[in-house]
Amino acid sequence: MKKIKNLIFLIALSMLPVMATQLSASEGDEEVIRKVVFDLTTGDMKTFEQRILSGVARYTAHYQGIMQEFNAVVVIHGDSFKFFVKNLANSPYKNQTELVKVNSDLKKRITSASDIYEVEFLICEANMRKAGLKEKDIYSFVKLVPSSTMGLIEKQNEGYAYIPVR
Repeated sequence: MKKIKNLIFLIALSMLPVMATQLSASEGDEEVIRKVVFDLTTGDMKTFEQRILSGVARYTAHYQGIMQEFNAVVVIHGDSFKFFVKNLANSPYKNQTELVKVNSDLKKRITSASDIYEVEFLICEANMRKAGLKEKDIYSFVKLVPSSTMGLIEKQNEGYAYIPVR
């Protein structure tokens, strides 16, 4: 099943340049902004790194290369909370040794995504609290939304394309 999901994702990614070219040709000289909201639920480090951290850099470079702006929003919930915790030692994730080993580097990469690529990170407050986390436990640049569903609805109503990251 995971291979099928990955194949679908790769096919969708390969279509992005074609769709962007078609859209830019039909829109003339007006400013084009590509917007995506990632529905991040995975707790898998490799998937998070490839699809969000490295992915945003690739997408931004692509769209800048064709003179278009790219905006990314990440809605955080499910198992992905652990990537945004400031101090793992005081969290439910303190025993995840692989995460603890890479936490410092991961923090730098997530902060860079926020600062350099202007990625907006939104976290589901309701489930964050159920997971035993408080606002002070999360990076300061991550904004709380009442629920992940509300965050996704708002961004999709603003014209953001929906991409699940599971």
